[in-house]
Amino acid sequence: MDDFWAVVPAGGSGTRLWPLSRRARPKFLLDLTGSGRTLLQATVDRLEPLTGDRVVVVTGAAHREAVLDQLPVLDPADVLAEPSPRDSMAAIGLAAAVLERRDPDTVLGSFAADHVIADPDAFRAAVNAGAAAARAGWLVTIGIAPTHPATGFGYVRVGELLPDLPGVHRAEAFVEKPSADVAREYVAGGDHRWNAGMFLARPGVLLDLLAEQDPDFAADLRRIAADPALLEEIWPRLPRIAVDHAVAEPAAAAGRVAVVPADLGWDDVGDFASLGTVAGEAGLTVVGDPAQVRSVDASGLVVADGSRVVAVVGLDDVVVVDTPDALLVTTAARAQDVRRIVTELGDEGRDELL
Repeated sequence: MDDFWAVVPAGGSGTRLWPLSRRARPKFLLDLTGSGRTLLQATVDRLEPLTGDRVVVVTGAAHREAVLDQLPVLDPADVLAEPSPRDSMAAIGLAAAVLERRDPDTVLGSFAADHVIADPDAFRAAVNAGAAAARAGWLVTIGIAPTHPATGFGYVRVGELLPDLPGVHRAEAFVEKPSADVAREYVAGGDHRWNAGMFLARPGVLLDLLAEQDPDFAADLRRIAADPALLEEIWPRLPRIAVDHAVAEPAAAAGRVAVVPADLGWDDVGDFASLGTVAGEAGLTVVGDPAQVRSVDASGLVVADGSRVVAVVGLDDVVVVDTPDALLVTTAARAQDVRRIVTELGDEGRDELL
């Protein structure tokens, strides 16, 4: 697709994957699957048949050099540095404004740097279908087939098929993180898909939709793209809001969002329970050096990132993460609570561990 650019927001600190993920080395810069490629590199690898080197990465200023080291194929001008985190609308919107100035007829697709997709062929087929709808003026999202009634994900309700756009439906509404009972209804009903934050649109369509909700926000993004010297002045006043809330939800209410339902084998690797599922071994899954781990009648996940031998005996669904300066022991069921430790360490000023 010669008119297609990928936008890869590479942000977040991955607090639920502490102590493996740190501020200086967040999860998108890590190889968490044992493939020999980091999550960021795997994301760009997956997109390469569609984009070639037409990729814009938006990352924190502190991580720009690491991104360039991992992706030497990219032009440094295509790695945009955020002075501070402002959530996904600012990141994606800045890339959209830059691409709009280069070529207003471009189609962009935004894909997070830290997700895992097991079926890249299905992914690329969904992106192709979504790009066709984006060329026709739609804001498009890819709706992931849910594998269980997750309460930690948003959902998108799939409507009627759109004429002349194979595989593309009207998106009737976005729903934020439902209760367990509602999530079960969604999965059983078959009309809802997970919203993984994958959006496609022409840059001008995305920014004009934003301008309908917040004209100053859209104008500021376009001002930065026109004069990058204004970045440090304007960036701190940009709203901190996700693209879902800023654009997708109001646009869906107005009937202007399309969805491509797809089964991709998607995972956001949001915590250690998720990482254990992605690694996908029976019994005790080891991420890192298997020679450093011994087990007897144990199941769960061990991340061996240090130099010590880790031994697990008689424990089920355990999570052990061993690093040179911190050791985490929890269970898969409590994996989401790891972020509470990170919060406590921050409150205590233990920045060397964050």
